[in-house]
This record gives sequence, structure tokens and C-alpha cells, in this order.
Amino acid sequence: MVVLDQVKTDLEVLNDVAQQVQNAEPGQIRAYFEGLLPKLLDFGVKVLLALVIWFVGGRIIRLLRKILRRFLERSSVDVGVKQFLDSFAKAALYFCLFMILLGWLGISTASVVAVLGSAGLAIGMALQGSLGNFAGGVLILLLRPFKVGDYIIEDSNKNEGTVTEIQLFYTKLVTPDNRVIVIPNGTLSNSSMTNVTQQDKRRLDLFVGISYEADLGAAKKVLCELLDREERRLSQEESMVFVDSLEDSCVRLGCRLWVATGDYWQVKWDLTERMKLALDEAGIVIPYNQLEVTIKEGS
Repeated sequence: MVVLDQVKTDLEVLNDVAQQVQNAEPGQIRAYFEGLLPKLLDFGVKVLLALVIWFVGGRIIRLLRKILRRFLERSSVDVGVKQFLDSFAKAALYFCLFMILLGWLGISTASVVAVLGSAGLAIGMALQGSLGNFAGGVLILLLRPFKVGDYIIEDSNKNEGTVTEIQLFYTKLVTPDNRVIVIPNGTLSNSSMTNVTQQDKRRLDLFVGISYEADLGAAKKVLCELLDREERRLSQEESMVFVDSLEDSCVRLGCRLWVATGDYWQVKWDLTERMKLALDEAGIVIPYNQLEVTIKEGS
């Protein structure tokens, strides 16, 4: 009922204005529009100047961000911190520019702030995910579970890749096949994660099965010599060949060595190939699953 009454009141006002315009003389209408023209011109000039202020303000913001980046580059701040601070400075400066434009157009910034404050609960609920991502970004920079350049695995969804950017709300990863993965900071800060490259060395374990009829001592000797010839092996760390388990169809041997983190995958691929070739050359059989079918002819 209140809405209907308001609509009726608005219609009555419009009818009164239309009736006044209809009954007004041409001179009065002309005088009305002549009085309105300066106001329109004044508003148009304000809008034009507001666009100029926005353009100039954008240039100034880019200059300030450039100065901030140069300052951070001279310091020993982590790359992720630089990216996060740059994103935060951009958002804060554009918000200040927006408030300046509102004041220039005659809109009270105090009333805008009051409206934002009164609607803070609703805005907080609506932006709960974004605020959580922002808080997650702050935690990542403070606790530093990873940094730009680390290879990480996010355990919840098994996303993995090299960290390229830590932004205000999201972290960007680049996968080995050059795909870009964007993960919310809140997800990274509230779930388990594996940092693969934080340490400078990794242990490499390789396994191969040999036949039960094969010479176990000869097989271990072949694999030990193979590990000794690997130049990328960290000589100060122990390497070994051992019997890992006795499987249904093979004896499972394990090879363990330590390598630099950057060499891990290449050494793994190379040694896997060399293990197969070396065992073949020594005449040691690597068994595989086989299916034997016996057909009995009827009498």
C-alpha cells in the first residue's frame, strides 16, 4: 500500500507539471529553458573536467606505482611481496581517485562513506570470499610457505605448477605444459600444500623387478655400477641398491640416490632408461604379466 500511494503521488506531481507546461505561455517556457541551459553547461563542464581528472589521475597512479616498484626492487623484498604491494597500491589509489571525482561532481563523500558503513555487514557477507582471499594473501606473505619461482602442488584439487605471481586475491601458477592456473589465496592458505622446490636437493627412488630365476647379486652389481657412473648424483650423500619386496612374479629392487632439485626429473628419466638397457645387456630378465591359455580338445 505504501508503494502504491507513492506511485499515485508521483503521478499527481507529473500531471501537475504537465498541466503547468500546457498552460504556460511560450515566453515562460523559453525563460525556463534559458535558465536551465547554464546549469546543463555547468554540469557538462564538470563531467568533462572529471574525465580529464580521471585520465590525469590514472597517469599519476601509474607513475606512483612505477616509483614504488623501483623502490621495492632496490630493497631485498621477496618478489611475491612486491607483486602483492603493487596490487594493493593500485586498488587503494584508484579508490582515492574515485572519491575525489565524487567530490568534484558535488556528491558528498561523507554520505557515500556513511552508506558503505551502514551496508558494511551486507557488503562483508557478499565479499566474504574476496576478503578471505585477501587475508589468505597476507598470510602467505607473512608465513612464506612458498615464493615466486617455487614449484608447488595444491593438495585439495591437485593443481600444480611454478608460482609466477602472488596478487591481491589470487596466485598464478604455470604448469610444465605452459598452462596458467589461477588459485584463490584463501584456498592456498587453508589447505595442505606441497612445496617441491623449496629444498635444494631431492631423494630419487627408482624401482625395477627382476625374475626369481635371475642372479640377484649380479643384478645389484649392475645397478650399483650404474649409480656410480651417474655424474649428477650428489656424491656426499649415500646411494644404495636394495631388495624392496618379493612380489608375486618378481623380486623388486630399489635404487636410491640424491640429486639437485633442478636435475630430479631428467635424472629420473635417464636412469630409468639406462636401468632397462643395463639389465638387458647383463641378460637379467625383467618379468611382465603374461596370460597362458590352454585349449583341451574334446575326446
